[in-house]
Amino acid sequence: MPEGLAGFDDASLAALVAKQRPGFALDQAFYDSPALFPRDMRHFFMRHWLCAGHVSRVPKPGDWFLYEPAGESVIVVRGQDGTLRALMNVCRHRGSRVCREKEGHDKVFICPYHAWAFNLDGSLRAARHMPPDFDGRAYGLKEIGLAVVEGLIFVSFAREPLGLDEVRRTLAQGYGPYGWADARVAHRARYTIDANWKLAVENYVECYHCAPAHPEYSLLHANEQPRAKLAAMTAEMDGRAGALGIAIENRDRWADDAAPGQEAIYCVRYPMYEGKRSGTNDGGPVAPLMGAFKDYDRGSTFIHVGPASFFLAYPDHGLMYLFIPQSLHRCEMEVVWLVRGDAAQGRDYDKERLVWLWDITSAADKRIIEDNQKGVSSAFYEPGPYAPMEINCRRFLAWYLKELTLPPAR
Repeated sequence: MPEGLAGFDDASLAALVAKQRPGFALDQAFYDSPALFPRDMRHFFMRHWLCAGHVSRVPKPGDWFLYEPAGESVIVVRGQDGTLRALMNVCRHRGSRVCREKEGHDKVFICPYHAWAFNLDGSLRAARHMPPDFDGRAYGLKEIGLAVVEGLIFVSFAREPLGLDEVRRTLAQGYGPYGWADARVAHRARYTIDANWKLAVENYVECYHCAPAHPEYSLLHANEQPRAKLAAMTAEMDGRAGALGIAIENRDRWADDAAPGQEAIYCVRYPMYEGKRSGTNDGGPVAPLMGAFKDYDRGSTFIHVGPASFFLAYPDHGLMYLFIPQSLHRCEMEVVWLVRGDAAQGRDYDKERLVWLWDITSAADKRIIEDNQKGVSSAFYEPGPYAPMEINCRRFLAWYLKELTLPPAR
């Protein structure tokens, strides 16, 4: 068994972290050790805000859906008072799951095991045959942190969640112009990836692989152009946006550069090639323009929030990429397509054309990430150096290693 896979205490983990070579991929233990996955969750993943979905999924009181990372289950529900809450899907009697389906609409939650009933705000409504001295006020469903920013629902498992000032400011200036707060979900897809969740995130934050792995994407987006040419194309893109009255600044407070006590966030703009306006099979428009856009600026805006929530906006539609760890060698990648709130399928857009690019790209990502895991698990794996285009992989892993040795978030 390779070194570090049999389990370790805090001292041996600190020694494993200390031996990592800066600028190199992680040692095998960080992707293959059964002892490390729970620590990943407690010390890093659940310390941060995680995007669970878009507000358009729960428009009416009683609407709810589940968000379920790594064996936990959260009910995101709109209460009778109109407030969104994140309630743990754990009955306060003997711990059964209260909601079995993935989404629904209810006036009250009733545990299927012993029929304890809970109001939509989590308070206990009724508990059958309990003694007269039973105080039901102490047995409501547990609530965790929830915040809505530009239509995006974030939850935090931490008792003292990180601040969201930087997130609110960056999402407002980055996605406010796209009207995401008033958008709606046009399509959702979930891709199960048989690999450690960190490999999935590493793949998403670099475009070194884009040309060989995603030819469809690379025909539209100019990310891989030499720096000088990309800078000139970006300036042209920003000029077109400015002529439309839209100004979006790059902001980088992500990974270990996050402001103290604040959630990490990163916003960057990328140009598209001449004649390409949106993320479609031919680069042409696919849906009604969103928000403040009156024309196409031939650009796209990427935003990363925390360790596992990634977003992409075009003038006529948007993408949410949510990475959800499930076990050591399995994670889920949920992709959500957004359109203008009043856009109707068949009248305003064709769903197959809308989802084509990022469905084919996500299927390719699943394949290359799983191949990456197979190689990392080999007895012959040895970490290699990151390329300059993989700078965000280096930043992500330095951040991860630092927080892995901090006290647990909960």
